[in-house]
Amino acid sequence: MTGYPTPPQPSWRKPVGMLLIVLIITVWAIIVGSCSRFIGQWPMPVQIVVYLIAGIVWILPLKPLLAWMEVGRFRWRE
Repeated sequence: MTGYPTPPQPSWRKPVGMLLIVLIITVWAIIVGSCSRFIGQWPMPVQIVVYLIAGIVWILPLKPLLAWMEVGRFRWRE
C-alpha cells in the first residue's frame, strides 16, 4: 500500500448512458432522414425551420438521461 486512497469504481450507468445517447441520435437521424422526401417538397424557408427544430429536439431527452447517468435518478436532486 502506498497510502493513496483507492479510486472510486466507475458506475455502469455511464457506459450504458453513452450507448443510449448514440442510440437516440441514430434513431432520430433515421426518423428525420426518412421524412426528408416529404420535407424536400416544401418551400426552402419551411425546410430550414423544420431541420433547425429537428436538430435541436433530439437534445430534449438528454437532460434526464444525463441526470440518471450521474446520480441514478431521472431528475437532479433539488
